[in-house]
Amino acid sequence: MIPQKTVQEIIDTAKIEEVVGDFVNLKRAGSNLKGLCPFHNEKTPSFVVSPAKNLCKCFGCGKGGDPVRFIMNHENMDFPGAIRYLGERYNIVIEEVEMTNEQRKERQKRDSLFILNQYASDYFAKELLETDEGKSVGLSYFKERGFREEIIKHFQLGYTSKQKDSFTLQATQDSHSLELLKKLGLTTKYGSDFYRERVMFPIRNLSGKIIGFGGRILQKGAKAAKYINSPESEIYNKSKVLY
Repeated sequence: MIPQKTVQEIIDTAKIEEVVGDFVNLKRAGSNLKGLCPFHNEKTPSFVVSPAKNLCKCFGCGKGGDPVRFIMNHENMDFPGAIRYLGERYNIVIEEVEMTNEQRKERQKRDSLFILNQYASDYFAKELLETDEGKSVGLSYFKERGFREEIIKHFQLGYTSKQKDSFTLQATQDSHSLELLKKLGLTTKYGSDFYRERVMFPIRNLSGKIIGFGGRILQKGAKAAKYINSPESEIYNKSKVLY
């Protein structure tokens, strides 16, 4: 396990223009840098690097992020692999430590929450793209707002039906814990679905794992809140996550 202190040191040290510059020929464009996107074929540069924000983004395919996210995408690495890569890139020594039994149990618990959120995201995406209600209500909304289908699939946008507990029933039938469903705010304390008749936006952490959801209601004249987000949990701290 890589100590969190070392992870943070690497994140604070890595400069997006240097990391991207190892792979992309960048040219100055005002306060930013521009180059051909390394994630899709293009003739006109649409890949922008912002040293001030320490972020990159392609305005053609949508890929981007901080130095860690860039390496994860470009080198097909997981988060620890990208951290090790950048540690070597910046000559930062990584002294990995063995996890204790308590740390291992805590990791397994957190992993279970990530797995359940990913399951929910897959379910919501399928509801959007493969059901009559999802296509007529959710998908039509996204397309009216200019979302292309490849973008919808890439960011795994979704939809939740008007049924009271269809998601919760399916999740529990697939052996997911009702307790964890409630802890993540996917299911109410009464056992019904927390999100209903909403388009869904997954909220991800730095490593790309889904930590929560934002849901926008589409029903006109509804008294419910227009937007609702997942409650805080062991993996979603709203004061530390920008959404």
